[in-house]
Amino acid sequence: MAAETSQTLDRGLRVMEVVAESPDGLTVTELAAALGIGRTVVYRLVVTLEQHALLRRSADGRCRLGLGILAMGRQVQPVVRDTALPALRLLADAVGATAVLTVADGAEALAAVVVEPSRSDVHVSSRPGSRQPLENGASGRAILAARTAAGRQLEPAWVVATGDGPQGAYGLAVPVLGVPGLEASVGVLALREFNEADVGPRVARAAGEIARALR
Repeated sequence: MAAETSQTLDRGLRVMEVVAESPDGLTVTELAAALGIGRTVVYRLVVTLEQHALLRRSADGRCRLGLGILAMGRQVQPVVRDTALPALRLLADAVGATAVLTVADGAEALAAVVVEPSRSDVHVSSRPGSRQPLENGASGRAILAARTAAGRQLEPAWVVATGDGPQGAYGLAVPVLGVPGLEASVGVLALREFNEADVGPRVARAAGEIARALR
C-alpha cells in the first residue's frame, strides 16, 4: 500500500526544484507549463513560498529561490561560510585587500562572508550582513552582469567599480556561476586601484573554487 502524501506539499517542493534548476528564473506561466499544473494553483503556491522567503519574484515577474532557503536549518549558512572561508582567506592575503562573498537578496547585495587581510595595516573595513543596492559597487554589478549573461562566462570575467564602495573603496568582483539557486559574487575591496591583469584572475580563481565546492 502506497504511503499517504500531501499533494500540495509535493507541488510546492516541485516548484522549488524546477526554479532551482533555472538560474534565469521562471514566470508563473512558465512554471505552470513546466509542471503541468494550472496557473492559478501555481500562483497560490508561489505566493505562499514567497511569504516564507523560499521564493522571490523580481520586477520582471520571474521566480527565483529566496534566501529563506539559507535560513532553513542552522547548518546551511555555516556550510556556505565554511566553504567560502579558505578561498577568501587566501585571496585576501594574496591581494592584500578585503575579500567578500556577496549574495543577492532581492534588489540588494548582502555581504555574506567578509575576510580582511592578515598582513595589512591599511585596508577596507566591512562587516558581514551589510547591504547596498545591487547597482552600487562591483559585487552587486557582477551579479547583475551574470544575470544578463544568462550563465555564460563574462569577458573579461570581472567587474570593476571605482570609488563607489565602502569608504570610497575600489572594488573588483567576479560572479559565482553554476550553483543552482545562488546568485553571488566574490570580490575584493581596497583603498587603491587594482592591477586588473594580476588581481582579476586571482578573484576569478577564488570564485571558481567556491562555486565548485558549493555544487
